[in-house]
Amino acid sequence: MNRIFLDVHALQTVPPSNLNRDDTGAPKTAVYGGVPRARVSSQAWKRAIRTYFKDEHLLDPAELGVRTKKVVELLADRITAFDPSVARETAITLADETIRAAGIKTEVPKRKADQAKKDAGPLPAPESKYLVFLSSRQLDGLARHALEGAADITAFVKSKENKARARELADMRHSVDIALFGRMVADVADINVDAAVQVAHALSVHRVDNESDYYTAVDDENTDEETGAGMIGTVDFNSATLYRYAALGVHQLAANLGQGLREDEPRTEPVRRAVEAFVLAFVSSLPTGKINTFGHHTQPDAVVVRLRTTRPISYVAAFEDPVRSNGGHLREAADRLAAYAADVERVYGDPETTLTWVLRVGPATLKLAELGTETGTQRELAAAVARAVVERLEKPA
Repeated sequence: MNRIFLDVHALQTVPPSNLNRDDTGAPKTAVYGGVPRARVSSQAWKRAIRTYFKDEHLLDPAELGVRTKKVVELLADRITAFDPSVARETAITLADETIRAAGIKTEVPKRKADQAKKDAGPLPAPESKYLVFLSSRQLDGLARHALEGAADITAFVKSKENKARARELADMRHSVDIALFGRMVADVADINVDAAVQVAHALSVHRVDNESDYYTAVDDENTDEETGAGMIGTVDFNSATLYRYAALGVHQLAANLGQGLREDEPRTEPVRRAVEAFVLAFVSSLPTGKINTFGHHTQPDAVVVRLRTTRPISYVAAFEDPVRSNGGHLREAADRLAAYAADVERVYGDPETTLTWVLRVGPATLKLAELGTETGTQRELAAAVARAVVERLEKPA
């Protein structure tokens, strides 16, 4: 298969906010170009993208996965959904044995076991020692497998053939989010999935110093004689124009996805859906840290997407020298991005095989229009990129 990469770049301005906190509760930062920058971790934005898939119904639920320690309970739910006659306690046992057969270790958390003993209640369901990422179709396959051995599940999963089948079911028909972001299973390295997408930590294009907001809350039941605040506190925040970047290996995505939902659909169709959903979610998703406090609902001011056969290229070096404010940062950031992108592509790119789309808002981003084909809406952008990806995939190597 041809090597195909999708570079997605975005400039996004956020007002006072705390999108992604560090261990002290302050917005995350990084030093770049010798000055402190606002930073939003890749993990925070990948989580936002996965949530956007579900909340905006961009994909069929069968094409999505779940990442949880409560994998035994989740599988037990599938078992009873397939066969309501199975008692809950039995379903938990079937699920636990099947998960263990797939190579994933489970145990009842000590704190939950101690609480159950204290309450004289039933022992809670075992949990995995780490987050396990399984697709909806993998859970369905494992549930059916468990029901096949329901008569004597312990003996059933001791069979080498059935144990191998459980591991196989956990490693086929990956969901879109697993195919995109990968999966690591500490105990079963052979069912790990290499991520098709790399998401950079978002960085401000300019210097940023965190600020602190001192706030008070009044007790509604106070009388006129009772003065003072019912609560006081502080919350850290900053505001920034962020450069965001992700690189998607389309060939890796296609390999990870394999067969789509239906056996009769073209092999490129699940890739098309995944690419379209990813572009939409990358553009419009937003980490929700402290969002009730700050209401930082913004969309990117500009998005540049490049489909290439050469290796991915981030344009973050356009901002190694931090942008200085001249009544705002966006216009200079857009101008710099346009100039740097043109320069770096002239030296390292392949204009004959690279396609470029631009989505932008307002006059401050005008220079970016020179980089490629402008699209009017984010849905038009995502659809155009997805169509071009399919054409590349179907082109003979």
